Amino acid sequence: MTTPVTSSYGAKDIQVLEGLEAVRRRPGMYVGGTDLKALHHLVYEVVDNSIDEALAGTCDRIIVTINPDSSVTVEDNGRGIPVDIHPEKQKSALEVVMTILHAGGKFGSGSYKVSGGLHGVGVSAVNALSEWCEVEVCRDGKVHYQRYERGIPQEPVKVIGKCNPKQTGTKTTFRYDPTIFKGDLDYKFDTLTQRFREMAFVTRKVTIRLVDERAGREMTFYFEGGINSFVRYLNRNREVLHPVVYCEKEVDGIGIEAAIQFTDAYAESVYSFANTINTIDGGTHMTGLRAALTRVINDFSRRNGFLKDGDPNFSGDDTREGLTAIISIKHPDPQFESQTKVKLMNPEVQTYVQQVVGEGFSTFLEENPQAAKAIVQKCLTSARARDAARKARDLVIRKSTLESLTLPGKLADCSERDPSKTELFIVEGDSAGGSAKQGRDRHFQAILPLRGKILNTERARLDKILSNNEVKALISALGTGIGDGFDLSGLRYGRVVIMTDADVDGSHIRTLLLTFFFRYMQPLIEEGHLYIAQPPLYRIAHRNQVRYAYSEADRDRVLKELGVSHDKASIQRYKGLGEMNPTQLWETTMNPENRTMLAVSIEDAAIADRTFDMLMGSAVPPRTRFIQTHAKDVINLDI
Repeated sequence: MTTPVTSSYGAKDIQVLEGLEAVRRRPGMYVGGTDLKALHHLVYEVVDNSIDEALAGTCDRIIVTINPDSSVTVEDNGRGIPVDIHPEKQKSALEVVMTILHAGGKFGSGSYKVSGGLHGVGVSAVNALSEWCEVEVCRDGKVHYQRYERGIPQEPVKVIGKCNPKQTGTKTTFRYDPTIFKGDLDYKFDTLTQRFREMAFVTRKVTIRLVDERAGREMTFYFEGGINSFVRYLNRNREVLHPVVYCEKEVDGIGIEAAIQFTDAYAESVYSFANTINTIDGGTHMTGLRAALTRVINDFSRRNGFLKDGDPNFSGDDTREGLTAIISIKHPDPQFESQTKVKLMNPEVQTYVQQVVGEGFSTFLEENPQAAKAIVQKCLTSARARDAARKARDLVIRKSTLESLTLPGKLADCSERDPSKTELFIVEGDSAGGSAKQGRDRHFQAILPLRGKILNTERARLDKILSNNEVKALISALGTGIGDGFDLSGLRYGRVVIMTDADVDGSHIRTLLLTFFFRYMQPLIEEGHLYIAQPPLYRIAHRNQVRYAYSEADRDRVLKELGVSHDKASIQRYKGLGEMNPTQLWETTMNPENRTMLAVSIEDAAIADRTFDMLMGSAVPPRTRFIQTHAKDVINLDI
């Protein structure tokens, strides 16, 4: 029997959130949460308004400054937010834009032909989530100003000075509210750099400058070539099969641009943009691009005898191996899946993109027979390898009569069957594996020792990867499948932990594993299941005290706390996990109460793609340059 609820539920209990209070109460609905990603989203929302001015042809310079107090200033030379009195609200249009959701010049038909900020909550949501915000607008020879605190205007819009009558623009400065964005959060220069580089690529002839006054760093972007330059930038470390294919056309008021180039790599690098916004989950424009490429290559191959009667068509996977492409559309009324604009939903875009890309790419193949032959040959090789990979995959993921996966013999499994409570430690070598097996908590921790280094999956096709015994063991243990057949619901362990030695070989094995997970099990990283263990570097003993240190600085701190010099304490430098006895390994690296682990994440897939390609791909010169550039930063190098 349930206890009756005594609280009332009448009209007086219906709560109405006025003004921007809804944004402060539910920030996740407007900027995707209150984490580091959402913090950067605040900057993007303000910069998107400046980009909209650029798309309207009224702005060609945007300056973003991270101030020493971590406030951010975004300044442009666009038309400037209107400051005259709004006819309905009877207050300055600037105040309306800054304090009322779904207010802006993007909903009518005249102010913007194309805009990225069509949800209309952008700058007002940023204002609501800021401790304070100040806006200066230069229009009609005057500088207009208003200050807000947590979204509330502190005074009416006022004139604070003069500016050149021919000069216009908006300058917005805001400081995020630490009561909403809690913890040790701050803007990352590299994250913003990546976003603004992409914006500059897809918004030709606009200068975007990022200045970080906290660290004295700055970067300026300006690209004449647009997405052509973007594709060349992505492929700068790869061997390309042909020049960039560029298509551009306006269909029914929708601007469509695509740049396409095939390389000798095995991975696909395709990125989509809608009104300069990187739609990381793709959408109808991405679907149209992929469908067009597959159809055109199959039609060309049939007409020219590369595919004979009875041969199956190339699959989408076959036609996208080694593909680098950008699809960018400019739509007067884009429909996004959510306020954070990660997926484009307009159904008509798929048809138009398929039409434009199909025509452009088909013409290129007909006019460039050598390039066409190289592309088709790559598809043929890919198709054969994919067939071999399918057969290899069937062998790897064998199922018994009870439909349970056959687990590798060297896996020391745990007794817990709830994946949310279990952990798999991938350990380098049998000696470390032995210590880990003895030291672990058998209830929820499983151990999978790897013998030697796994294959470099950046330089091998899937069929070869699946014939590697260590990779087979990994796939079988995780239970998710691989590549296109990856299914996160089959994951047997909630945490997958890479635990390697703190030396050069250990770092290499860790990088090989990260490459494999990034290329073939990316959702494992995106959903927060992949970790890197942090074993200690030093064991420090003095009298009856034993402490562990994880770096040189940590070692010096511990010695200082113990009040002892280097030569008086007993200091052991661990070269490998196998040097620790099981108890030490448990206490320092595996015990959830004491250990430190790094969660692996992908902040930007494009930059991760280029990094793995540069570090693990076949081109040597870019890797040499990277090593030479960062050689002085190396702290621990075993000789």
